[in-house]
Amino acid sequence: MKKILISTVAVSALLFTVSCKTDFDTDVSSVAVTSGEANFSKYVALGNSLTSGYRDNALYIDGQNESYPSMIAKQMQLAGGGAFKQPMMPNNSGGFTNLFNPTTGDFAGKYVLSVVNGALTPGPTAPGAALDNVTSGGPYQNLGVPGAKSFHLGANGYRSMAGLANGTANPYYVRFATSATSSVIADAVSQAPTFFSLWIGNNDVLSYATSGGTGVDQTGNMNPGTYGPNDITDPTVFAGVISNYITALTANGAKGVMANIPNVTSIPYFTTVPAMPIAGLAAAQVTQLNTAYAQYNGGLGQAKAAGLISDAEYNERLIKFTAAVPNGAVIVDKDLTNLSALGLPSYRQTTAKDLILLPASSVLKTGGGTSSALTDRFVLTAKEVAKVLAATTKYNASLKSIADSKNLAFVDASAKMVELGGASGIQFDGVKYTATFVTGGTFSLDGVHLTGRGYAVIANEFIKAINAKYKSTLPQVNANMYSGVKFP
Repeated sequence: MKKILISTVAVSALLFTVSCKTDFDTDVSSVAVTSGEANFSKYVALGNSLTSGYRDNALYIDGQNESYPSMIAKQMQLAGGGAFKQPMMPNNSGGFTNLFNPTTGDFAGKYVLSVVNGALTPGPTAPGAALDNVTSGGPYQNLGVPGAKSFHLGANGYRSMAGLANGTANPYYVRFATSATSSVIADAVSQAPTFFSLWIGNNDVLSYATSGGTGVDQTGNMNPGTYGPNDITDPTVFAGVISNYITALTANGAKGVMANIPNVTSIPYFTTVPAMPIAGLAAAQVTQLNTAYAQYNGGLGQAKAAGLISDAEYNERLIKFTAAVPNGAVIVDKDLTNLSALGLPSYRQTTAKDLILLPASSVLKTGGGTSSALTDRFVLTAKEVAKVLAATTKYNASLKSIADSKNLAFVDASAKMVELGGASGIQFDGVKYTATFVTGGTFSLDGVHLTGRGYAVIANEFIKAINAKYKSTLPQVNANMYSGVKFP
């Protein structure tokens, strides 16, 4: 991960507490714990990294111990729930030494905060061990697989070692799958669950978003076998596989709970860096920058005169910095008209509608966005944001419709993230939680996944939905008892 600097003022804000008001308003801790109309004797949880307990850009023991399904399972055990086993990692670092890619950072160890040049900076640690296999310790009830998209859960061979070599299998599933040809859904159904949770779909748009829109919107392509890792899943494909999963999981009469997916505009990876990040320029700096881009702007004028670009695109692409006000960062936008034949790159400045990704924060401090353009992977442009939001809206409509059709409990996780992202956030027993990066208490150092406290917030949303649907009285968990970001 690129360096992300955190001010001491922001750290101080983490320690700020508020009044004893709590937003966890349906606590049933004072009544007898019952299962109501549900049967919690065999609970299985299916999903992706969020279900596994992944945080700080890794899966490791402390995170798994604070996964939201493990919290829910403990509350279920107060009402007849059975054992809940997770495929624990072998260490508290995460990552895999034999899969680690030092160039991309894939499969590194967890992020930690350290002081670099006087500022707290998140960064990766070394991976803890080689990929292991814990199949013999199964079956496991937490079937969360980091990186899984909707259609992966039903894919036979998502576990195979051959697939791992060619990129079609997932090492986290390789660790605990029951066989080389099994699927996550098949492994869940084989346990004859009496209750299940399913939270899947984030990665169907998230990988596109976190890559800066480098994938393809596959809407209209019904064959997910042809998708790239950063592509947006077709909404019809998404709805079809989810419907099939729920049909299989409920075939024996099991009850369950589903959740929708948050918009990328509500999580810190996309909201921490302002869209107009170049501020405080002195007059001399403005003159220098505008002089540097004068030739580019002149070339745009020639392209417009030749009819190669419209007036609107000409104005969109002009580079101009102004003193004393926030300026957009210069970026490469691949959706602009290709003027490379004129020697002109596809540059423009960001607007309030673009999202600059969290890793860009350190690049901006070394001339990115001014003397050099931010590359495509650092920005989700307004057009790309629209594609992500359109797909997410359709996914969430399908998830709600499927849950209703099967009379399942439903968690509006998207609404909870919006609430966390608001200025007031949520409060629990005197502690305020927000979606602010690091200091808000709910998001881990990767800006996408939650802390233990954040997962506790989500666990309570699941518990509230379960209680409301099945007339159970599971107590909520105390979010303040779980871990947040650790400071050196």
